[in-house]
Amino acid sequence: MNFSFYLAKRLAFSKQQSFSRFIIRLSVGATTVGIAAMIITLCFVNGFQQTVANKVYSFWGHIRVQHFEPDKSLMAEEIPIKRNNAVEKQIQSQAGIARVQAFATKSAVLEANKNIEGVLLKGIEAAYDSSSFKPFITRGRWIHFSDSLYSKEILVSEQIANLLNIHLNDTVTVYFVGTDESNTSYRKLRVCGFYKTGIEEYDKLFLLADLKLIARVNNWGDEEIGGYEIFARPSSNYDSLNAILMNELPTEWMSRTVASIYPNVFDWLAIQDMNRNVIFIIMAIVAIINLITCLLILILERTKMVGLLKALGASDPTIIKVFLYYAAVIATRGIIGGFIVGMGIVWLQQYTGFISLDESAYYVKIAPVQIIWWQIITVCVTTFLVSFSVMIIPALLIKKVNPIRAIQFR
Repeated sequence: MNFSFYLAKRLAFSKQQSFSRFIIRLSVGATTVGIAAMIITLCFVNGFQQTVANKVYSFWGHIRVQHFEPDKSLMAEEIPIKRNNAVEKQIQSQAGIARVQAFATKSAVLEANKNIEGVLLKGIEAAYDSSSFKPFITRGRWIHFSDSLYSKEILVSEQIANLLNIHLNDTVTVYFVGTDESNTSYRKLRVCGFYKTGIEEYDKLFLLADLKLIARVNNWGDEEIGGYEIFARPSSNYDSLNAILMNELPTEWMSRTVASIYPNVFDWLAIQDMNRNVIFIIMAIVAIINLITCLLILILERTKMVGLLKALGASDPTIIKVFLYYAAVIATRGIIGGFIVGMGIVWLQQYTGFISLDESAYYVKIAPVQIIWWQIITVCVTTFLVSFSVMIIPALLIKKVNPIRAIQFR
């Protein structure tokens, strides 16, 4: 029988009331709060980053291929490229690529109810996979593409619709301004639906329309498009895919990750990692200090027992193991309690969404969560190992306990 473990178990599960019982409960509670805070922070940060990033990717894809324009801004229109079936097949053959879709954008002025607003039309094809965008449609439906010249339907954001007092099935006028006044043209289009991504930079600017409309306004040829949106599989490394495409595309073409085109959103998301790490460090320090304090109090309270064990011939390592086992039980209780509390709150948020956010500031209305089990297990195991390693330091004080003085200790 392991004497150290047996004695530690008797001490840990003893019903005897003492001052150390209160300290143990306090230490277990502090560890529970620390672990719960780390799990909640981890799940909320993961969910927030994934949800906001997926909104951007749903709108633009993960990688964009277009004519070489290194300093293109959000409002600038694309230089047209000619559709190339060989290049399309080459892109789709890359591992990690889910689909490739053509697009184009066009600056315009939207008029409705004698009000005007500067907008940017994003043109898409009939073959466009709308499954990733449809969750953002709040009213109405997706665009119906006809076999005629072009579809005369558009999707308008809720923000623009409220600003111009546009209703479902209203007919609005879209003015396209050329390089001179003689090139100005307009189209009457019907609003088939409204969308809301929650990302103000998109909602206040973009309308969705038929790509053939933009091509006709620009006098493009049948095979000319603004570029390609490339949607990658979730497990893919977007930067690596982009580097591969850059080497294989025609010289006058370029590819860029969407994260590099719209860095303001992704840089802001990256800051959340720093916030998460700060919380991790603070909670870990609190948990470690509490466990060290708890162990010191346990050793002081059991000074007589330590002296008696030494007098009976127990070695220092044996006695040290008793307190380390004891501390391990306390740490394990706190970690299990923290896991239960943390995951309970995360699951409650996942199924009820009781924590809400200001969508105009955070791009989401309900705080999202994402559970990544290996990260949660790593937090629990790492906390235990670090805490246990640090607790060896106060346990070494047992070596300095004099048996005679310890037995006489009051």
